[in-house]
Amino acid sequence: MDWRGWAEIVFTIALTVAVGWPLGIYMARVWTGERTVLDPVLKPVEAGFYAALGVDRNKGHGWLGYAGAVLAFSAAGFALLYAILRLQGQLPLNPQGFDGLSPHLAFNTAVSFVTNTNWQSYGGETTVSSLSQMLGLTVQNFVSGAVGLSVAAAMARAFAADRGETLGNFWVDLTRSTLYVLLPVSIVTALALVAAGVPQSLLANVTAKTLEGADQIIALFPVASQEAIKQWGTNGGGLFNVNSAHPFENPTPLTNLIEVVSLNAIAFATVVAFGRVAGARKEARALIAAMVILLSLGAAAIYAAETLTPQPAMVAAGITDAPANMEGKEVRFGAAASAVWAAQTTGTANGSVNSMHASYMPLGGGVAMFLMQLGEIVPGGAGSGLYGMVVMALLSVFVAGLMVGRTPEYLGKKVEAREIKFAMLAVLILPLSILGFSAISAVLPVALEGLLNKGPRGLTEILYAYSSATGNNGSAYAGLTANAPWWNTTLGIAMLLGRFAYMVPVIALAGAIAAKPKLKPTAGTLPSDSPLFVGLLIGIILILGGLQFFPALALGPIVEHFQVLAAAR
Repeated sequence: MDWRGWAEIVFTIALTVAVGWPLGIYMARVWTGERTVLDPVLKPVEAGFYAALGVDRNKGHGWLGYAGAVLAFSAAGFALLYAILRLQGQLPLNPQGFDGLSPHLAFNTAVSFVTNTNWQSYGGETTVSSLSQMLGLTVQNFVSGAVGLSVAAAMARAFAADRGETLGNFWVDLTRSTLYVLLPVSIVTALALVAAGVPQSLLANVTAKTLEGADQIIALFPVASQEAIKQWGTNGGGLFNVNSAHPFENPTPLTNLIEVVSLNAIAFATVVAFGRVAGARKEARALIAAMVILLSLGAAAIYAAETLTPQPAMVAAGITDAPANMEGKEVRFGAAASAVWAAQTTGTANGSVNSMHASYMPLGGGVAMFLMQLGEIVPGGAGSGLYGMVVMALLSVFVAGLMVGRTPEYLGKKVEAREIKFAMLAVLILPLSILGFSAISAVLPVALEGLLNKGPRGLTEILYAYSSATGNNGSAYAGLTANAPWWNTTLGIAMLLGRFAYMVPVIALAGAIAAKPKLKPTAGTLPSDSPLFVGLLIGIILILGGLQFFPALALGPIVEHFQVLAAAR
């Protein structure tokens, strides 16, 4: 640990926010249908989609219609992707000659990409063909991220409305989020990655000579294009098993910086766009402040755990001044870049990794898992981070209202029993899925067969898997063999719960908010743009996360941390 590592963490987070700010201003124009610089090129394309699909862009949806459209579109995407994966061996553009996936793996993978999770129970370079990658996975990387952005746009309109009847048109939001936001930034990023050395090829592989003179077959894919949308869409699934630790996905410190900024910038941009559409710019800055503080604390805690915790193997070897824990980390990145990536990818519903989280010290891996358990809101996924943070803000003003005996308000909308019920329905799905599935898997023999370790480490593997799946994150804690019927099925169900059992109450909440009158603040209104509110919001987030998950964390990574300290003496 030194000042350079801290400076790298601060610079990375600051640059991410700086990139997200102007993007958010642009996204606000996209959400409200205002003219953008891309209109001359994309307007005819957009109009063509509406004409072909019979969409009346001026017809809005109520919350039931909006939620129904989200579910119908996602169900159709699942069916198409499942069919592609099952029939992969019979489809063209399969230079690798891969067979179709098993039913349970195809189910898990299709659910994973449709829910913006990108959990992968397989090695990408040995399982999924070029056609499946491009027509199946890459398409879902775009549209699943666009679904989240669409719901965030609906939430912004809800707070801007004065007794509104609709949340906007989902099909318009989906189309504009894809065409005007995700597609342009992905094209620019893909070209930058190609220029920086990331391959983009339709060849199956190349053959290289090793130093011993043997032939080595190296898998190839159109990596740069997939890498770009995997980050901007907060998807995270990689073409290679080791994800962004692979030199083809992330060859240099420059590509590492481009990718780690890309994976978080869209989430911060969404909050900026929300503030502009809802007419609450100061309040949006307060949300960003809370996100940055929690994210920075997470990165700092992981960095400290990886550089200050004694390593038993080093102590046993007589090395008392051991450097940072470099097991599972790439030397071209180091501990600081690995720590800030780990925090940003688990604080965001992204899940890409440039180091192996299972090789982290127990507290380092535990902090990464806790960031997911907070609800993927620091800053969260494409759109989902924003509406998750709004749910926490509503709970915060509700608690504050109880303290002073007043009906709480947020952004000019009264927060009453109905809104809190919808908020709690969304919040409670996380512990129900994570702790419920973990409890069953911790005692079920067919589930325990997939664990590499027993005791606290084994419990951590289970908790991490369901935290990642329910949080729609997708990162994995190596050691768990998840490509088995129990794990593929239950993790798939957890992904569905974490995405849609959370999203539907949020859409209902937006509908309730939109129908309310827009009120002007009074002397009794709690300011939601002050440092006091930021502190209250952070406290509510940590208390909810701590109360729900601390007992389980105490039996997993925290116990293992003390075991490591004892072994290092």
